[in-house]
Amino acid sequence: MKQFLLSLLAASGLMAADHVVYEPAGMAKGKHIVLLSGDEEYRSEEAMPMLGKILSQRHGFKCTVLFSLGADGTIDPNNGTSLSHPEALDSADAIVMLLRFRHWDEATSKKFEAAVNRGVPIIGLRTSTHAFNGYAKDSPFAAWNFNNDGGWGRKFLGETWVSHWGKHKSEATKGIIEAANANHPVLRGVSDLFANTDVYEAAPPADAVILVRGQILQGMTADTPPASYTKATAAKVEQDVNTPMMPVAWLRVVKNDAGTANKILATTMGAATDLSNEGLRRLVVNGVFWGLGQEVPEKADVSIVGEYKPTMYGFGGFQKGVKPESFELAK
Repeated sequence: MKQFLLSLLAASGLMAADHVVYEPAGMAKGKHIVLLSGDEEYRSEEAMPMLGKILSQRHGFKCTVLFSLGADGTIDPNNGTSLSHPEALDSADAIVMLLRFRHWDEATSKKFEAAVNRGVPIIGLRTSTHAFNGYAKDSPFAAWNFNNDGGWGRKFLGETWVSHWGKHKSEATKGIIEAANANHPVLRGVSDLFANTDVYEAAPPADAVILVRGQILQGMTADTPPASYTKATAAKVEQDVNTPMMPVAWLRVVKNDAGTANKILATTMGAATDLSNEGLRRLVVNGVFWGLGQEVPEKADVSIVGEYKPTMYGFGGFQKGVKPESFELAK
């Protein structure tokens, strides 16, 4: 009876949707991509709908975007306990995520864990290296906390939060494709990579396939020259910031706790503003195809669906009063 009443309320418009579903356009691929937004700084609540529209309307995937919400039903990235409609994870064939310091309730966390243990491919952007924190020490998910030996990020993506290697908000990133892996399918059609976020310090494990390294620029535009100064790594090794350049995108295949394997694309780029870059959008879309075991297009269509004017990153800078329905496809 309760479910019946909820269905009636939703159908009558009295209950606002807490997530967005984009049905595939054209030839449906029969796969469900779930995109998880939930970070306080890099505007994942804007980036994930944009990517969901591209994956559904340009490539035929069903896409569901989930959000962190406040008590009033509006999007609130600061609510680290919230993930709307986690039931979508039950049927996820792949996950695209930009999370930071989440600590969901047990039921939601179990749904995410179950999806991971099914072996779904995971595309983790920017702060997903430190996606989780704040679980109590006696929580079954305490091992996910980033300060617990790197937590979920280090175990699955291959790295956790270390440092801003480039200068935050003053030194942007030029993506340099790793010559040894330039022919990898995930790099098909990828060129001219630029992000206006800075390079993170990162040292992925030996099993990682490095796709892109981040050249630190002196300024915030793509035409500024490379930076040149020295600083110490977390291991107290002094080096020039661009010699060698830090990895900013890599692949892994990781065995999870259930014994199945997850194909991983991790990139420390991926703020909403970064994804204005065509090359980075194509890298992410290619990662979905690769993760699902499907043929990666020679040059995937990553043209924006509708309008995309991402908000500049920064704590407290999210657009207030926005509901998930604001990101529905235009009729």
